[in-house]
Amino acid sequence: MVPFNPGIGVGILVLLFLLASMIKVLREYERGVIFRLGRLIDTKGPGLIILIPLIDRMEKVSLRTIVMDVPPQDIITKDNVSVKVNAVIYFRVIDADKAIVQVENFMFATSQLSQTTLRSVIGEVELDDLLTSRESINQRLQQIIDNHTDPWGIKVSMVEVKHIDLPENMQRAMAKQAEAERERRAKVIAAEGEFQASARLSEAAQVIQKHPVALQLRYLQTLSEIAVENNSTTVFPIPIEILEPFLNKAKEQ
Repeated sequence: MVPFNPGIGVGILVLLFLLASMIKVLREYERGVIFRLGRLIDTKGPGLIILIPLIDRMEKVSLRTIVMDVPPQDIITKDNVSVKVNAVIYFRVIDADKAIVQVENFMFATSQLSQTTLRSVIGEVELDDLLTSRESINQRLQQIIDNHTDPWGIKVSMVEVKHIDLPENMQRAMAKQAEAERERRAKVIAAEGEFQASARLSEAAQVIQKHPVALQLRYLQTLSEIAVENNSTTVFPIPIEILEPFLNKAKEQ
């Protein structure tokens, strides 16, 4: 029986370690930034990557779109209203070399830049614009953040203001304003309806004045409408001509 040599076992372990450090496999959405003795030499991937043990070092970078939540920020708007605003930012790495070399931690740097830009942009607009012109604010945020992250090899595709938290007193004031606006619209609509009704009545009066028999026909129509209902009331229309002598006599007295 051949005795076991400990040196062979150590050699096998060292060989396995070297193979593990030499061979790397990158997924389709990953890239490897290769440093040789501290110097950037290339960006490789996806697939099988061969490294020189103890000399080459690789930093993996994902090229997928990253969705980052911007924490709520306490901001004072241009018209001195205190609000709390949060947002969400969509970005991805388009140049892995710059993302590793130009900035220490691109995730943290992008997060901090998003927070400061959000505070700066919201502080320059009034509350009404913040509530009604959110699309333009989103575009402005996206342009500013994208311009600043471009040297880092990062592309910001979209920024969305997600939630605006208003103080309770401001919410009550806005509710009163909305209620007053609804009441004003209701009064305007009612006034327009009365105006149109008066115009129609004026036209009807002119027609009746030209054709007095139209009033008698209206009486008969009303009587037929009442007769359709199940009731015990009977209405007999009285011609106006019967009452004219009494009205004239009352005027003479």
